[in-house]
Amino acid sequence: MRALTVFLSTLALVTTCAAPAGAKPAATVPDVVFQRADFTTGTAEGTTAAGGLAFGEAVGTVSHTDALGTKTWEYARWTGPEQVIGFPATELIASWTADVPPGSWLQVEARGRNAEGLTRWYSLGRWSYAEGDVLRTSVSGQSDADGKVAVDTLVAAAGKPLSAYQLRLTLYRRPGSSVTPRVRTSGVMSSNVPLRASVPVSPGGGAWGEELAVPRRSQNIHQGHYPEWNGGGEAWCSPTSTTMVMGYWDTWPSEQDTAWVKDSDPNPEVDHAARFTYDHAYRGTGNWPFNTAYAGRYGLDGFITRLRSLTELELLISAGVPVITSQSFNKEELPGAGYGTDGHLMVVVGFTETGDVIANDPASPSNAAVRRVYPRAAFENVWLRSSSSGGVAYVIHPQGRRLPATTPGLPANW
Repeated sequence: MRALTVFLSTLALVTTCAAPAGAKPAATVPDVVFQRADFTTGTAEGTTAAGGLAFGEAVGTVSHTDALGTKTWEYARWTGPEQVIGFPATELIASWTADVPPGSWLQVEARGRNAEGLTRWYSLGRWSYAEGDVLRTSVSGQSDADGKVAVDTLVAAAGKPLSAYQLRLTLYRRPGSSVTPRVRTSGVMSSNVPLRASVPVSPGGGAWGEELAVPRRSQNIHQGHYPEWNGGGEAWCSPTSTTMVMGYWDTWPSEQDTAWVKDSDPNPEVDHAARFTYDHAYRGTGNWPFNTAYAGRYGLDGFITRLRSLTELELLISAGVPVITSQSFNKEELPGAGYGTDGHLMVVVGFTETGDVIANDPASPSNAAVRRVYPRAAFENVWLRSSSSGGVAYVIHPQGRRLPATTPGLPANW
C-alpha cells in the first residue's frame, strides 16, 4: 500500500505507501511531459556516455554515513543540461535503470528553476541493488522555501511552479575499485495536476476486447512474511504488481536469486521484489522509482509517468505493454473491489468488449482471484482525480521494444 494525500495549496501528492498558476483557465487534464536524459549532453565529471552513463575515472572522494556505518567512496558525476518543461510544473519524479554491482551505488538529484531562479539540489533517491554497501533509501527532511521532497517526488512550493529542471547522477564505488556502475536509462516526469474532484470517462482507445496474459500474484498470501521488509499483505502491492509485469516479460528472479526465501513460500519472487525495493527511510516498498529500478536490474527498461486517460493507457495495451497504476478510493467508489485504500498499485492487463478495465489486482485472497473487472468510469475516476495519484503509472518493457506513439498534439508522456 502507498498512501496518497493531497495538499490543495499545491495540489501535490505526498507519500506515506497541483493549482494552475497565473491567469490560465482551469485545466481539464493534467499537464505532463516525460523527458529522457541524453548522456552525450551536459557536463561529465569522470563519466563516459558509452552504452549509457558509466563510471570512467574518479574525480574525488566523499565520506558517507548511514546505519551501515561510515565509509569512503570515490565518485564520478554527470550533470544534465537545463531542460525546459513547457508549462508551470508542480511536481517532478525522476526514474532510472542502472547496473550497480556490489561495491557501488547511485544517487539521483534534481533542481528546478522558478521565477526567482534555480533551487537547491534535492536528492530523489540513493539506489543500490546489493545490500551491505549503503542503505537503499529516499532522503527525508528536504524542505525549504522553494519546495520539498515527498519520498520520491520533488514538490514545488505553493506559488513557485517550475519552468525547467536539471538532473544530476552521481556514481559511487569503493576507492581503487575496478567495478563499473552504469546508468542505462533515466528520465524525469514533470506535471501539473489540476484540482479535480471527479474525472469524466474517456472514449475508447482501440483496445476493447484485448487482454494480455500477465501472471497473477496475490500480495495477501504473503501476509506476515519478512517483517523487516514491511511484512507482506497490504504493504506489498507495488512489488507484487512489479513482479507480475516482470513475469509477463519472462524476466523475474531465478531460483538461485530466491534461494533465501523459505521453502513454504508460494511465490518467492514476490518476497524477493519486496526485499530489493524496500526504502529504508520510507520504511516500505512503495517507492515508485525503486520499483522500476528493480525491474531494470533484470534488464528491463522502466520509468514513472502520468497518463491523462484510459484512452492513452489503451495505446500501451494495444502494443502489448501492461501498465501498473496507482489509485486510492473508498470501498463504494470502485465496484467489485470489496475494499477501500489510501493508496494501492495494480496492473491493468486489458479491457472488456464494452471498455471496462481488466486488472490484475494483488489485493486478492489468492492468485486465482487476482483477475478483476472494474467499471471503466469508476476506475478512471479513482485513478486520475487529484485526490488520488493523478494518473501515476509504471511503464516496464524490454530494452529495444518500441512503445507506441503518444497522444498527438500533447507533450510526450512516455
